Amino acid sequence: MCDHSHQQSPLPSSFKILKDYDTTRFMKRSKTEQNIIVSAECIKENNGSMLSTDEILRLGAERFIQSFTLRGDQEPYMFNHPFASSLLDLHEEDTRNVSLVENLLASAEKVGQEQFDRARRILNEFCDKLCSNTGNAVQRLVYYFSQALHERIDRETGRDTSKGNEMKRLVQHIEHSLMNLNLTMIAAHQNIPLSQVSQFAAVQAIIDHVGESKKVHIIDLKIGSGLQWTILMQALVSHQIKHLKITALCTNLKHKIEEARERLMDFAKSLNLPFSFNIVMVKDMTELKKEDFEIDDDESIAIFAQYILMWMLARPDKLDSLMRVIKGINPRALIVVEVEANHNSPVFVDRFVEALFFYGAFFDSLEDCMKNDERNRTATELEHLSQGIRSIVATEGEERTIRHVKVDVWRAFFARYRMEEMELSMSSLYQANLVLKNFACGSCCTLEMNKNCLLIGWKGTPLSSLSAWKFS
Repeated sequence: MCDHSHQQSPLPSSFKILKDYDTTRFMKRSKTEQNIIVSAECIKENNGSMLSTDEILRLGAERFIQSFTLRGDQEPYMFNHPFASSLLDLHEEDTRNVSLVENLLASAEKVGQEQFDRARRILNEFCDKLCSNTGNAVQRLVYYFSQALHERIDRETGRDTSKGNEMKRLVQHIEHSLMNLNLTMIAAHQNIPLSQVSQFAAVQAIIDHVGESKKVHIIDLKIGSGLQWTILMQALVSHQIKHLKITALCTNLKHKIEEARERLMDFAKSLNLPFSFNIVMVKDMTELKKEDFEIDDDESIAIFAQYILMWMLARPDKLDSLMRVIKGINPRALIVVEVEANHNSPVFVDRFVEALFFYGAFFDSLEDCMKNDERNRTATELEHLSQGIRSIVATEGEERTIRHVKVDVWRAFFARYRMEEMELSMSSLYQANLVLKNFACGSCCTLEMNKNCLLIGWKGTPLSSLSAWKFS
């Protein structure tokens, strides 16, 4: 007779994506990965007793795979683990964090198999007791993913979504305590290099294509605070430009854009820069027309699309309508900044794993860059990151508004409109590297070229992409 006591169970097909996240990623790079710029100083910081969030996630994934192949469909037991000896050399807190990740993955696996009672039990017994939105980076990350799993389970089983309501109450609390979340965004912008890297490099890309013109027209599809255009204004002063026009597209919150207009008008005045600011307001992107923009024949146009296209992936009619208008305008350059992640898979577990590693890098960056500003760090995680996690993990259908895709998907999409990707100049890459030198944690921000696209990441995990396009 054969002894089946040590027979291994195959890893469920839905979790084979975890094999892409092996622990040797940073030790052995393929030739295509060797153009990642990682500072030795940052790597040195991670060689102490405490592991980075990414390393914790990879160890947790490795342990989940190992334990599943041995135990199969049995429940995980966090404190009686067959691979506990492999963690003896880890810091005590790292060991707890690895176990947290392993059990979070076990719960997600049960959700993917629609074993909701077992998934909830794993969360209640192994995750919720040890994670916290005020703990270390891994504990906070697991907390928000656990909350999202609870909400998904409640939705699937028809229970009252108490966890979702709890999250909404937490958001309201932080809003009231801070009174103005713009302060939180400013704090994150000042302390974390990721957004400034993309903004400075993007502005340089715009200058490369319209900087020699006497009349420049920038169309911003999602202007936000408009802070990025103060960089452009200062650069254009030396170009003796006759007029700079910025047109902001908006579908809501027009008063916020009007506030941005006033700030930019004042700034342009201080530079003696001829400047005008227009607002194009539409209720729905399908209503947008080329005629809505005041376009002069003698002006050079660049369109800036920063974290806007992804919001329309769930509504392809809106995205197609916008692209047809852009094609009609035929700008010298379409500069695109997007999230570099695959959070649009129809397979729940694939989406969950991709999101876990992606947001893990974000939580790690906040831990390193905002360690002396816990108040704003907590607000950033709660108001911005947790809402993305909730959308990806807890919701489906049109309610799942966050559907990030990688640059390869955007390349295929833009090709349908006969668009060509343009090479980013050395000046853009220089600006990106220059920004990093101004941050104490800048050495941990990684820059990688993917063909003509710049990928901006944290400790090797890509988080956003910057690319430039034109119509052929």
